[in-house]
Amino acid sequence: VVIGCDGSASAIRVEMLKLAAFNFSQQFLDYGYKELTIPAGPHGEHLLEQNALHIWPRGNYMLIALPNVDGTFACILFLPFQGPDSFAQLTSHSAVTEFFQSRFPDAIPLMPALADNFFANPTGAMVTIKCSPWHVEGRVLLLGDAAHAIVPFFGQGINCGFEDCTTLLDLLDRPGRTWGSVFAEFEIARKVNTDAIADLAVENFVEMRDRVADPRFLLRKKVELALEAKYPQIFVPKYSMVTFHRIPYATALRRGQLQDRMLNELCDSIARVEDLDWNKADRLIQSELTPLELSA
Repeated sequence: VVIGCDGSASAIRVEMLKLAAFNFSQQFLDYGYKELTIPAGPHGEHLLEQNALHIWPRGNYMLIALPNVDGTFACILFLPFQGPDSFAQLTSHSAVTEFFQSRFPDAIPLMPALADNFFANPTGAMVTIKCSPWHVEGRVLLLGDAAHAIVPFFGQGINCGFEDCTTLLDLLDRPGRTWGSVFAEFEIARKVNTDAIADLAVENFVEMRDRVADPRFLLRKKVELALEAKYPQIFVPKYSMVTFHRIPYATALRRGQLQDRMLNELCDSIARVEDLDWNKADRLIQSELTPLELSA
């Protein structure tokens, strides 16, 4: 028995492509990414708020910064590969410096080695991979990115792989199973959820890149938090369902879409969270949503 955990470029999956009725799709984003660093301050301190994800949204591209325990920030620049504001234009130290000075003027003072850092790291590509079946009888099974690579915008790649492991181990612990039945049940249990997180991750890229600076979007977020506070086990924001609870990704996707429609209806005619029609909100939530079993 071979369990293929050999990543998004899986050699085992390449061999499975030779089989009849093996379905495979890969979708690359037109964007690449570059890893950069904001160093720690002179006393090892964080130079930005350490308990936050920092985003510099710029419409069709963005810079993000995530805190590390050593006082540094891991920064990632997401840019199109081609076009006016793209990696294709950043071919020299001066071009990189001028780009950051004009697009991210508050970030560049925090990055004294920006240009050197930029050219020391490769430009990465991002791909979504879906395939089926994940198994060949009871002899081979794909696991993790080999079966379902996703783009990184929900931070769920490794978590998704861990969920694969817990599901597989649970099935293996049940008596009277063959490898073939375990592999088939595993794919049925997991594929609907891995397809869901793949779609959620691409959706979250658009949200982070395009919408987080939009006042109407920020109002929706305030209303969303107000609804969560009043209905804590019923109205749970999509981001929270994915990130802070072990709610299946398919459930998060389905409920998130339903809650998005509710937010559209509730926020359409208001300018402040104080103007929210709570009677209408109560009717929508009580008629459309049921309590969730929440576990961290």
